[in-house]
Amino acid sequence: MLYKIAFKPQSLKDGKKIPKKELERIFEKIEALKQDMFGDVKRLTNTEPEYRLRVGSYRILFEVEGKVIVVYRIRHRKDVYR
Repeated sequence: MLYKIAFKPQSLKDGKKIPKKELERIFEKIEALKQDMFGDVKRLTNTEPEYRLRVGSYRILFEVEGKVIVVYRIRHRKDVYR
C-alpha cells in the first residue's frame, strides 16, 4: 500500500532541534514508511498517537488515517513519552 506523509507543526518544530545528520536518517526512514510500515514500527498501547518508529536514539510518533501517515512528534527517546 502506498501512503502519503503529513507532518503536524509540532513535529517540524521538533526537527529543528535535531542534528542534521540524525535528521537525514530520520527522514529516510519516514520516506521508507510510504511503501509499507516496515522497519522498527511498534503499535503503542493506551496512548495517542498509535505508532512509533525507532531511528537510533530518536522516536517518531505517528498515526495512520486511511492512506495518510500523520507524524506528530520527533523526539529523543528520553523525552518522547513524557
